[in-house]
Amino acid sequence: MKKTAALSVALGTLVALSAASNVALAGEKKVKCYGVIEAGKNDCAANGHSCAGQAKADNDSNEWKYMAKSECEAKNGGVGKPKSVDG
Repeated sequence: MKKTAALSVALGTLVALSAASNVALAGEKKVKCYGVIEAGKNDCAANGHSCAGQAKADNDSNEWKYMAKSECEAKNGGVGKPKSVDG
């Protein structure tokens, strides 16, 4: 019984922290974040194609996706401009 209660409290805490994090990111301005997306998960045109979802390679420095600025910086992406190859 004690294990079930402790597990319930831990799970509830995890859900609450996740929701708080999502609310904080939802209020933040979104920017074009370059160089951090997986192939096929880009937003809009870049790299010689005209549509979302056409990125051919993971972490291509010229492909971008809209995301919160803090999220982009945490992923070491290029905020608002293509990510420099040099870093």
